[in-house]
Amino acid sequence: MSKYDYNIIVIGGGSAGLVSSYIASAVKAKVALIEKHKMGGDCLNTGCVPSKALIRSAKMISYAKRAAEFGFIENKIAFNFSDVMNRVKRTINEIEPHDSVERYSKLGVECISGTAQIISPHEVEVDGKTLSARSIIIASGSRPFIPPVPGLQDIDYLTSANLWELEELPQKLLVLGGGAIGCELAQAFSRFGSSVTIVEMTQQLLSREDEDVGHALKDKFVKEGIKVLTNSKAKSFKEGRLVCESEGKDLEVTFDKVLVAVGRKANTQGFGLEQLGINLTEQNTINANPFLQTNIPSIYVCGDVAGPYQFTHTAALQAWYAAVNSLFSPFKKFKVDYRVIPWAVFTDPEIARVGLSEKEANSLGISFDKTLFDISDLDRAIIDGEANGFVKILTEPGKDKILGVTILGHHAADVIPEYILAMKNRIGLNKILGTIHIYPTLSEANKFAAGKWKKSHIPKLTMKLLEKFHTWRRQ
Repeated sequence: MSKYDYNIIVIGGGSAGLVSSYIASAVKAKVALIEKHKMGGDCLNTGCVPSKALIRSAKMISYAKRAAEFGFIENKIAFNFSDVMNRVKRTINEIEPHDSVERYSKLGVECISGTAQIISPHEVEVDGKTLSARSIIIASGSRPFIPPVPGLQDIDYLTSANLWELEELPQKLLVLGGGAIGCELAQAFSRFGSSVTIVEMTQQLLSREDEDVGHALKDKFVKEGIKVLTNSKAKSFKEGRLVCESEGKDLEVTFDKVLVAVGRKANTQGFGLEQLGINLTEQNTINANPFLQTNIPSIYVCGDVAGPYQFTHTAALQAWYAAVNSLFSPFKKFKVDYRVIPWAVFTDPEIARVGLSEKEANSLGISFDKTLFDISDLDRAIIDGEANGFVKILTEPGKDKILGVTILGHHAADVIPEYILAMKNRIGLNKILGTIHIYPTLSEANKFAAGKWKKSHIPKLTMKLLEKFHTWRRQ
């Protein structure tokens, strides 16, 4: 085309779409952002924000149950579940202006409400109107995956998308799936008073993590009264009843409500990809090169629909590359950097990881040294009544280069950024050990873990020579 209406048209107003629009407008490009539902996408409206607000309220109840541990008379919190859900909605409303049409319009983004249809490599139709751009960025997100279990479609099931419409607390909640979303919400509802059962088809909760993490979380859940059925496959649903195969036997689980939390599916249908011949991966995400460019050079992709990670922070990372590459190619292009991708599960205790787990390192044939620091020895954890969990560090054999870190414990997601920074900038454990950490804080766990690594890596010959040196100095 000889002339375009915009430099970029962005499809989708979730995390990836918002960030790519923001970056483009910041460098004075003309941008159109098309969203057919709500600005902010799943993260704001049905994902990160509401779930963490719910988890926070549930934690208040857990502290009340532990009142005696902190020197108080044991007591219970009286509440109406509808008030808790209203608080969740108020939290969304407070954050909503950050992602609003008003804010992005002031930034110079033309926000369009409507359904997008890509009709050519440079054209998008929105409710009958055709717009053109030098580049198109697809940031259409994902949705909950619904497994083909017989009878499930006949049940009024919940997902992370419609859960927030609940006004009454389920008495018996079945959670199908023991991944991050299933575990977070299962614990929250259990703390509100629901009788919760988790059915997970793999051998452990959080199957992506090491066994010690999955087992520790299961122990915590069982202690809190959650029934955990791992190695269990859902076979069929009838109203109020699930038949699953557990440990080789059929088992019946009754419920009032079922929450389906077995993963998410990329939104790749219904807006023109099939007609244009845009390639998809085996995982049904949009196939893209290292510059986040599809097989049609003018069309880029970012966020959940791109994979391979489905986190808000990786959506923002990809959005930067998609925006910059689409605006400045072929003069300048940047390959997306997935070297250091962290994530967290906001259960209690939290689980946070960056880099390799033991499971992944072993599967890839990567040798490593393992250092394990027990958080029960950490002063601040003892002070806070949260003296449990660990910091696990994998390093190159004989070296302080960090290959991966897993933290299980109180505020793990807030403690791990030091390792993220270290890995991103190729800083080793010696530098972390030599850094002053404020006392008493949870972040001291990082220093003590580094110290434990150092102690185990001092050569035996060096220690013998030091012993002889100090013996000589006493004479």
